[in-house]
Amino acid sequence: MAAPQDVYAGIAPVTDFAALAAGEGYTALPDDWLVGTADIVSSTAQIAQGQYKTVNMIGAAVIAALANALQGAPFPFVFGGDGAAFAVPPSAGAAARRTLSELRRWAEEEFSVALRAALVPVATLRAEGVDLRVARYAPDPGQGAEAADYAMFSGGGMALAEARMKAGADAVPPAPPGSRPDLTGLSCRWANLRAQNGLILSLVVLPVPGAPAEGFRDIAAQVVEIASHLSRSGHPVPPQGPPLRWPPAGLRLEARATHGQGSLPRRLTGVLLFHLMAFVLLRFGLRLGDFDAGHYARQVSVNADFRKMDDGLKMTLDCDAATRDRIETVLRRGAEAGLIRYGLFDQAEALVTCFVPSASRDDHMHFVDGAAGGYTEAARRLKSS
Repeated sequence: MAAPQDVYAGIAPVTDFAALAAGEGYTALPDDWLVGTADIVSSTAQIAQGQYKTVNMIGAAVIAALANALQGAPFPFVFGGDGAAFAVPPSAGAAARRTLSELRRWAEEEFSVALRAALVPVATLRAEGVDLRVARYAPDPGQGAEAADYAMFSGGGMALAEARMKAGADAVPPAPPGSRPDLTGLSCRWANLRAQNGLILSLVVLPVPGAPAEGFRDIAAQVVEIASHLSRSGHPVPPQGPPLRWPPAGLRLEARATHGQGSLPRRLTGVLLFHLMAFVLLRFGLRLGDFDAGHYARQVSVNADFRKMDDGLKMTLDCDAATRDRIETVLRRGAEAGLIRYGLFDQAEALVTCFVPSASRDDHMHFVDGAAGGYTEAARRLKSS
């Protein structure tokens, strides 16, 4: 049997998302692992001010900072739009706590955003009657050892950890003033993605506590099946990669997020020059050393996380109004039966925030959300379902 710290690394990735939606392929994490959660306190206000790209950048920063702190060691995480959650073995507990502390201080000082964060043992969550199981989903079955994969969670543990955090439990305090996480590889260079089929649908479906688990799984399977009839199952990122614009819309945002202890003007100049070179390479599909621009852009689409299981089903779909109505009919019936809660939110565009440790490898990660509120707005609408 694998040692506790090797549990996640030893899980074989699954390439069938429908099987994961049906509850197959999950492994229980050990009791001594720790669950970290972080989200923006005022995300609704940020959305109202048109700052959802900033919200997404901060959410993705949680993942990038911890990945850098763990020096590339695999760990399960999930991007939630206005935050993120993850699990780490006890050997990484100190690094996780330090990183969350630095993120809180960075968000406050760089963006005037209140980021809350918490860290709780899996055993504490199980003592309250939930479980924490994880699977690995590989979006591209054709990739080799460098394949990107994303964690999927079930059992209610992640949802409880988030609820505890919002109630003030398990809090991780901010680091001292001036502290900064390592956000190397975090970027938002791509232009927003216009819906090709009518609308971008952000969808959040959660099981009702105490309801039969098979009821939620059946509804999730129906939604996934309906989406499978869309072009590329509703994938909002074109096969050739997201559109390019010059200058990048997120240029200053990326510089602010990643300048660390250095000068913002110097970092802005560096980001500008880097993206100018990347723009030329990507625009003309050129190669530079180990970097193949055409392959990289296509891999952005392949690796994009437009659907996930996070103690529920979350999807960002490029779909038509008729498909949206079919999905809502299934969800409304499930809610009326007391099996699920759901939230839907329509918008015209999706956005992509990236974490690219190395552009010459295929394991770069791309977090997809609706551009006008996305998962955050869909989750806010859960109360009315």
